[in-house]
Amino acid sequence: MRITERWLVRFGYDGAGFSGWARQPGLRTVEEVIREGLRLRGVAVSLPEARLEVASRTDRGVSARANALTVSTRLSAPQLLHRLNAISPELFFTAASSVPPGFRVRAAKRRVYRYFEVGAGPASGAWEKACRLFRGPVDVRSFGRGLSVVAPVWRSVDSVTTEPRGDGRVLEVRAPSFVWGMVRKIVGALREVELGRLTLQDLESALQGHRRLTLPLAEPEGLVLWEVEYPSVRWESRWPGPTRHQAAYFARLDQALWRRQAVVTTLIDATVP
Repeated sequence: MRITERWLVRFGYDGAGFSGWARQPGLRTVEEVIREGLRLRGVAVSLPEARLEVASRTDRGVSARANALTVSTRLSAPQLLHRLNAISPELFFTAASSVPPGFRVRAAKRRVYRYFEVGAGPASGAWEKACRLFRGPVDVRSFGRGLSVVAPVWRSVDSVTTEPRGDGRVLEVRAPSFVWGMVRKIVGALREVELGRLTLQDLESALQGHRRLTLPLAEPEGLVLWEVEYPSVRWESRWPGPTRHQAAYFARLDQALWRRQAVVTTLIDATVP
């Protein structure tokens, strides 16, 4: 019998069908579905033995391209990925690497989020100017919840960048760690700058810890946890997927998007004389 090993697993999910990561009574969450899947698929003898831990706890409606979790099992990496990918077509587990028993999954070097913003025009350049203010240590009191209202709360931000994409733009935020709602609040701040309701000077003052702003929270559906980076991890096993059920699930999503786009285009055309 194989000994129990600790595995770091890269995984993603479509957040539309989940009420976030963390377990909540009466709600369907990513954590709850994975925990139940570990039991049903025989990944570990018991949930306490599995010691499931996750790098980033996303909110309701937020998706992930490459979150990370750790789990203990007697399975080999290919067996582990095979069984994990049988849990639900909304979840996909793409790579695994053996790590020491004391490996801390939350101690990532960097987390990368992308927000897909619709209809933010490139003409004024306001987003680009505001993005450049988010670098190095910044006071995040205006960009989180449940934080101090008196003393600055500092977090280091590697970069915030934006680029046009089709009818909108993509915002990328890179940092070692985030407070709750931070990326969505950053998007809210950039929208306020674009609309002329927030000056660059006031935004910079807040980031430097001189004042606190009240900012809107952007919708969660546009947010994707893009990557969680570790300094010394090399993925030993990669999933060749997708499974038949995963492929069918994403095909249904693609068909639903096409159908909705066709309906909207028809309605728009009907208004044109």
